[in-house]
Amino acid sequence: MLTELIHVIGAGGHGKVVLDAMSALNIAANQIVLRDLATKYDGQKILSWPVKIGYPDIKNAGQLFHLAIGDSKAREQVCLLLTKLELIPFTVIHPKAVVSKFSRLEQGVFIAANAVVGPMVSVGKSTIINHGVVVDHDCVVGDFCHVAPTATLGGGVQLGKHVFIGAGANVLPQITIGDFSVIGAGAVVTQNIPAATTFAGVPARKIRG
Repeated sequence: MLTELIHVIGAGGHGKVVLDAMSALNIAANQIVLRDLATKYDGQKILSWPVKIGYPDIKNAGQLFHLAIGDSKAREQVCLLLTKLELIPFTVIHPKAVVSKFSRLEQGVFIAANAVVGPMVSVGKSTIINHGVVVDHDCVVGDFCHVAPTATLGGGVQLGKHVFIGAGANVLPQITIGDFSVIGAGAVVTQNIPAATTFAGVPARKIRG
């Protein structure tokens, strides 16, 4: 039974989703410490958790943390900081998600309710697989990605690091999407996408980068 404190970093919208999933996992409320750097949250409660501003008092190696931060670059920066302090990324999988036992998840991943992660899938560290997402067989999803609600990755899709896939987008099988690229909501991706570009539409076409 899990008894360690878990520091949830991020009190914004995604933080609410993470806290709700942790509650559904029956993690005791007093095991969760909610933190954010933004002073606007000072004195606030998010769902049932008071927000602590900052994390200078996190000093004990071996404590757990989960990054509830939507921005992937900020997620990576905080991850590097906390792992240097020898804290350990904690993975959160909603009990209503379906994750194949033949998949591989790196530390700190978040998988929301009704998501499906198929066999022989690899998901990189601190990546967000949001509500209702389908990641089909043999996909590789890089570190610090975010696959937004109801998006679908066909079999064998490969995402680099820091890729954002918009809500409801569909990436056809065997497509590769380069690091730091963005796919617009509702797009249908039919071709490989180079790094650091934005594609949108049906079929998806380059609009930036």
